[in-house]
Amino acid sequence: MRKVIIAMTVLGVMLLMMSVIGTAQESVKNQYVGASKCKTCHKSEAKGDQFSKWAASKHAKAYEALASEASLAIGKEKGIDNPQTSDKCLGCHVTAFAAPAAEKSESYDKAEGVSCESCHGPGSEYKKMNIMKDLAAAKAAGLIIPTKETCITCHNEKSPTFKSFNFEEASKVIAHPNPAKKG
Repeated sequence: MRKVIIAMTVLGVMLLMMSVIGTAQESVKNQYVGASKCKTCHKSEAKGDQFSKWAASKHAKAYEALASEASLAIGKEKGIDNPQTSDKCLGCHVTAFAAPAAEKSESYDKAEGVSCESCHGPGSEYKKMNIMKDLAAAKAAGLIIPTKETCITCHNEKSPTFKSFNFEEASKVIAHPNPAKKG
């Protein structure tokens, strides 16, 4: 009987360990890698130079904008000493601000503001060229095709500078398509 109890205890411990290991592996998510990792493939003219279009946008300057006189004034009005350190501001001005540290790779940089992964999701798994060549594979690896709902998580009445938001018009302003292959 004692051998059965020991065997059952050992089996129970092994099952518990397997469960913990399995849960830990399941909880590993794609990591935010930063726009610098997207730049590798999305900087060439032949592919649409999406990186430069983003770098010239207000999204790329979103974190930096929080240090402006206008942002400091709005912050003061809202009881915020420094918008660049306030959760109330950073949630929309910094990609993945609220994500746990484990979901941010070493290349992640909050100074990039609202970067590629704010709209397209964390890219550690889909950033690989062999995956990005196949849209279905990229989506399966975590690539998000943004929708109006993606945008209105920040572009809404909660923002102190919100005026209005028209998804169709805004999409044209930030459009960065990959040109069709010729030949």
